[in-house]
Amino acid sequence: MKERTQNFINAFFDRHSDLLPLKEQILEACETLITAFEGGNKLLLCGNGGSCADCDHIAGEFLKGFLLKRPANADFQKEMAEKYGDRGAEIAGKLQQGLPTISLVTHSAAISAFENDVDPELVYAQQVLAYGKPGDVLIGISTSGGAKNVAAAVMTANSLGLHTIGLTGKTGGALAQLADLALIMPQCETYRIQEDHLAVYHLLCAVVEYELFDI
Repeated sequence: MKERTQNFINAFFDRHSDLLPLKEQILEACETLITAFEGGNKLLLCGNGGSCADCDHIAGEFLKGFLLKRPANADFQKEMAEKYGDRGAEIAGKLQQGLPTISLVTHSAAISAFENDVDPELVYAQQVLAYGKPGDVLIGISTSGGAKNVAAAVMTANSLGLHTIGLTGKTGGALAQLADLALIMPQCETYRIQEDHLAVYHLLCAVVEYELFDI
């Protein structure tokens, strides 16, 4: 692990000492994501309510620079300049390297169609079936661990050979039993679980970025 990564992790747990009991599991989640992205795989995300918003937030951090600028690689920038001149160079100079991440909560037409025509509890599972490949990762977020649509997505992902991570709280609920790796926040109130989720997934995003990009 790079020195800057280790320093960031140490500072994180200094600030969030209540999460120290989860350190091993959190770092395992980091390694799962790093391995997946290094292998050309992608990340899928699902959740409801505040956790739905968290899915979009996480996707935004991975699809572009988070703490680093992540400029596009030199070969791409050269190709854009050669094909499209100054405009190509300008575009390529502003684009950033991204990590393939899909927030399953955003596809309103597909979600509403499947809700209406088939089963509202399976809207995320259907998308996992469509997108998921062995080696991909699914992060399911549920503060109680009891979200049935998230559980169905995790079950589908497990059956397809994806790695599954549950972000939850309280007792962990069904999600903690279904996911390969469960990060159960040491809180009972929903808003406090969500506060810990935010801190943890920012750590995940930072560690993955620091390890995968030599910038």
